[in-house]
Amino acid sequence: MFQQARRRRTRVAAAGMAALALLATACSQSGGSGGGKDETLVVFTGQAGDYQANFNPFSPTLNEGPGTIFESLFYFNQVRDEPAKPLLGTEYSWNDDGTELSITLRDGVTWSDGEKFTADDVVFTLNMITKHKAMNGTGYEGRAEAVDDTHVKITFDEPSYMEGPQILGKVFIVPEHIWKDFENPATNTVTKPVGTGPYTLADFKGQAFTLRSNPDYWDGEPALKQVRYIALSGNQAGADALKAKKIDWQTGPVPDMRNVEENYPGYKAVTVPLNQTVLITCSNAELGCEGPQTDPAVRRAIYYALDRTQINSLAFQDTGSQISPGFVPVESGKEIISGKLKESLAPMEPDVSEATRILEEAGYTKGSDGVYAKDGRKLALTVRVVSGWTDYITAVDTMAEQLKKAGIKLTAQQSSWNEWSEARGQGDYELVIDALYPGPTPDPYYTYSYFFGTETTARVGEAANPNFARYSNPEVDKALRELKKASPEATGKRQAQYDVIQTELEEDMPYIPVLTAGTTSQYHDAKFDGWPTEYNLHAVPAVWSRPDQAQIYKALKPAGE
Repeated sequence: MFQQARRRRTRVAAAGMAALALLATACSQSGGSGGGKDETLVVFTGQAGDYQANFNPFSPTLNEGPGTIFESLFYFNQVRDEPAKPLLGTEYSWNDDGTELSITLRDGVTWSDGEKFTADDVVFTLNMITKHKAMNGTGYEGRAEAVDDTHVKITFDEPSYMEGPQILGKVFIVPEHIWKDFENPATNTVTKPVGTGPYTLADFKGQAFTLRSNPDYWDGEPALKQVRYIALSGNQAGADALKAKKIDWQTGPVPDMRNVEENYPGYKAVTVPLNQTVLITCSNAELGCEGPQTDPAVRRAIYYALDRTQINSLAFQDTGSQISPGFVPVESGKEIISGKLKESLAPMEPDVSEATRILEEAGYTKGSDGVYAKDGRKLALTVRVVSGWTDYITAVDTMAEQLKKAGIKLTAQQSSWNEWSEARGQGDYELVIDALYPGPTPDPYYTYSYFFGTETTARVGEAANPNFARYSNPEVDKALRELKKASPEATGKRQAQYDVIQTELEEDMPYIPVLTAGTTSQYHDAKFDGWPTEYNLHAVPAVWSRPDQAQIYKALKPAGE
């Protein structure tokens, strides 16, 4: 689903003068990115290769849209403890037993084509995602009805408190008068998006596209008039463009990230621990996965063979931090990391003897070439990674050297982002390096429900959304159902379910924990005011984090205004 996303990162490979020439052209087409009070923000999301025109907010391969073009009912800031911010909705409340959610909508909102926004659009969107599983990345199971034009009531068969932030903050509302004609909205390519958001699509080319401020936006036209998204061919091209002040915002690695202000005058950087870097495994043979990684023993052996300290240093400039095998955010959720885990944190140093013990107990024997095998099949695995995502490529290359010591052969398979994303969604891989993302609030329930619940996966060859590992565990599903019913204040009841989920994940490891990623963005502080900083995180400061990016765009103003 969203993000998601999941979620592109600034990870690109070497580039040359051709990339800079393209960038200069893109900037000039959008009004440039030089000094003065330029009202165009040029952003680099890590797009390697041409964009494919698609602004469907429910597609895993969308370019842009959630938050900017299409809005949710409320905005939840997952990095700061504060009330939800009203957007298309203004108020919401639960009944006493958590089976009915009532929402008041903003009056006077129009779609960008001039049609009136009403409760019917909300009901249509919610009904649509229940009919199309591939669109239902939150596992929503409610029944929505329009009370009148500005009120919606959603009922559930059982208490569903945890559904609230997802429905309110992670479902992007689309216009019924357009989408009702889509034969398959889950896969329909949207090239002319109509939304209620602060921006509309101004132009599109494969190498760059522009969003323009919506003059009829219900909250007033943003001061930031244009956002220009560009594709570059390399990380060096991104660094060079930053140096030349040709781009204004990117999220990801640049050389010597600790000294951005010195190396890139006029720019600043902010780093926050956010997503959890993992090796996604196509884990479930019953759903069509093939390869050695379908064996939990192989996944656990890889887990122990990794030297996370070295990976952090060589690939991530020591911006990463420890990760829990139970996938509770370490920094914000220490108190709910289960005491029943064998290890509360993944080891930073390798334990090759433990890795080999696990493999040998599972029936693997080491060949003359030093690689383990079982039933005549060598323990050789391929990791899909996007061409040019240099930190991830370095991480995989480093892992390959580390795993040799444990008798496991690892090979990187590089491809374009579009091909990589398609393979990840369809299950056409053995391993993928990527990250798991949190939900609308820091509660780990959301990460669990997105990536570990049976409801959000599919057979190989069908689109999973976003349980790409094809993981299905009845104990985890049962615990998720209990968590959804429990009030957020019922800490004891909730912890019992967290314990179940975390211990099952530690044993099964459908996603092999690597590190908690330190998400770093570089932004043009001299050109625009209003950026989130570590002292004022009014939104997740990552260009690919949706809908946070829209909150940032709305806050930005040309410097000096």
